[in-house]
Amino acid sequence: MNVDIRSTIIVISIMAAIGAIWLAFRARNAFRTGKKLPFFFKKRQQYELGARLLLGVFLLLAFAYANFRWGEGFAYRYFPPTLTPSLTPTITQTPTITLTPTLTLTPTLTSTPSVTGTPFIPEQIATEFESVITPKSDFSFSLIKFSTKIDDDLQAIEPAIEFENPLETIYGTYSYNMMDPGVQWTEIWVRDGEIVHYNSGTWQGGSGGYGAALLRLPPDEWLPGSYQLQFFIGEKWITSGHFRVLGNPPTRTPTITLTPSRTPTFTPSLTSTPTPTRTPLPTATPRPSATP
Repeated sequence: MNVDIRSTIIVISIMAAIGAIWLAFRARNAFRTGKKLPFFFKKRQQYELGARLLLGVFLLLAFAYANFRWGEGFAYRYFPPTLTPSLTPTITQTPTITLTPTLTLTPTLTSTPSVTGTPFIPEQIATEFESVITPKSDFSFSLIKFSTKIDDDLQAIEPAIEFENPLETIYGTYSYNMMDPGVQWTEIWVRDGEIVHYNSGTWQGGSGGYGAALLRLPPDEWLPGSYQLQFFIGEKWITSGHFRVLGNPPTRTPTITLTPSRTPTFTPSLTSTPTPTRTPLPTATPRPSATP
């Protein structure tokens, strides 16, 4: 059985008040007994007991008042409250007079709406699980709020359900309570039924507090449509949040990279080979004539 902080504070204050009433009865009996005793020492003991009991009465009453007045706020400093979604009241329609039809209309075929299934973790994501801890079933999560900015306390700044392009990052903030460290958690971002991003790991956020998921895409990939954030503990679906993106994303401008061209090198032309010259044959040397 889950007991919230306010109920606990009220019960403690009531118990303290009951204890003060019981001590008051005992103090009254002590004073009555002291009046009847003839011995001074015994009478004095009864009076001192009655005085101590009266002091306890005042202390218990002061504690009950202080606990009822400031105990809840003091407890919330260490146990942050879990946001509880408020139900939207339904409008009761005023019955109108039903006219008697004069013509019988031919019935037309009415399409039966398809049943939307419970979100589930795809097999390719489930194979990446690391945790072996079985999650409990007494944890709780609040509704998810979406915004383009958050503060230092992980609170959404100007939350909305529709966002105009251009976009870069969308945050999904929530509060949680009674979580077990080490259990497997998974967040899946879906656009028109198609997964665009997911995160999965073991829980390290403590047992209670605030958390934030983020979807960061290039500006040209924020296509208009319906987006959904699905949150799982283990393989169990816990909660989902929806928002819409309006307008066309900016077109990515291609970056032109200049390619340096090579400088042509000078190729020398072929030179003609000089024609060899003809070497003249040696002439015959005349022999000396005989001298008489």
